[in-house]
Amino acid sequence: MMIAPARPYDVLLVEDDEADAMLIQDALQARGARRLTQVQDGVAGLEYLRDRANPRPDLIVLDLNMPRMNGRELLAVIKEDEDLRTIPVVVLTTSSAPEDVSGAYRKHANAYVTKPVNLDDFERAVQSIDMFYLETVTQLPRS
Repeated sequence: MMIAPARPYDVLLVEDDEADAMLIQDALQARGARRLTQVQDGVAGLEYLRDRANPRPDLIVLDLNMPRMNGRELLAVIKEDEDLRTIPVVVLTTSSAPEDVSGAYRKHANAYVTKPVNLDDFERAVQSIDMFYLETVTQLPRS
């Protein structure tokens, strides 16, 4: 039995593939109160995060391969920024290359998940990320 949170969770999705973004949005919204904001690349993600008018996300789901500023670069900026570094960042990408995995963890990604090819597995992977980061862990209080 899923208990609805006291407020909707804010998720920032940094993903340039519209089909994957729709699948992620569907999987998150199926789990309850989720507000998902999608941006197409790292530049837009950083602009969103630095705009004080936007809600601070409870979770960032980040693809690695995007135009302008890729996910590797954005992850490094987020984790070096004192105001942003405590936001959990889950890399969700097609790459299972060891250098991408180790590079993401060296830049302090909270988790690395390779996008499954099978649709049902993809949905389960997204929902397991959601369940852990938005329902299981104790989050920092909002300021």
